[in-house]
Amino acid sequence: MAVFGLGGGIMLISGHGTPPVEALAPLGLSSWALPGVWLTASVAVPSAAAAYLAWRGSSSAPRAVLVASALLAVELLVQIPFLGVDGLQAPMALVGGTAAAVAWRARATW
Repeated sequence: MAVFGLGGGIMLISGHGTPPVEALAPLGLSSWALPGVWLTASVAVPSAAAAYLAWRGSSSAPRAVLVASALLAVELLVQIPFLGVDGLQAPMALVGGTAAAVAWRARATW
């Protein structure tokens, strides 16, 4: 998820492959740069941190995965009013939900 979040953030910041900027009119934005930074900060960074903690076998990993999964859910929900429902949202939600379920089961290690 970190890689997808970073890739999406870079695409939005660079302006390549972005949705029409008119979708941002209700927010008063004229480019996708700020949403790209938001995507990177809210999905890529927490997911990377959770993956690192899991790789290290940290007892904090389940908590970090739950936080990253919750932030992904917020990101996906925030997109809907501006972009509508997209075919990529379901697989991303499935990955985030699965990760959250696994982390929830691992909560005994907290």
